[in-house]
Amino acid sequence: MDTTIELTSEIEQALNGMRATMSDVPPAIMKAVTADARMVSEQVRSSAFAMPPAEGALSTETRTLIYLAVALATSNAACTRAMVNKARVQSIASEKLLEALHIARFAMATRVVGDAEPVYDLINER
Repeated sequence: MDTTIELTSEIEQALNGMRATMSDVPPAIMKAVTADARMVSEQVRSSAFAMPPAEGALSTETRTLIYLAVALATSNAACTRAMVNKARVQSIASEKLLEALHIARFAMATRVVGDAEPVYDLINER
């Protein structure tokens, strides 16, 4: 079976954009190119919606830090790697990366406290 795929200019442009902003294309995206290139197009469209290339209300660096914190808090290893690569390209300071990590850790700890509400109810009933 021939696994050669002719990339459309849209997909090629998307991959080149990822290489430019993250120094690499995430492995899942490369696999999606051959499995279902439409998924790559959709991912690029969603990315532009969530993290527009032009400056918006948030700086590019702030958006990367938020995405990194969310990826960490949701245990999304692929996105964590992608945002670390992006942070490297953007030369985001280590102190800022650590602060994003601390925020993610706090969000997860707070989740446990919030999820424990029924436990607190039982203890307080006694």
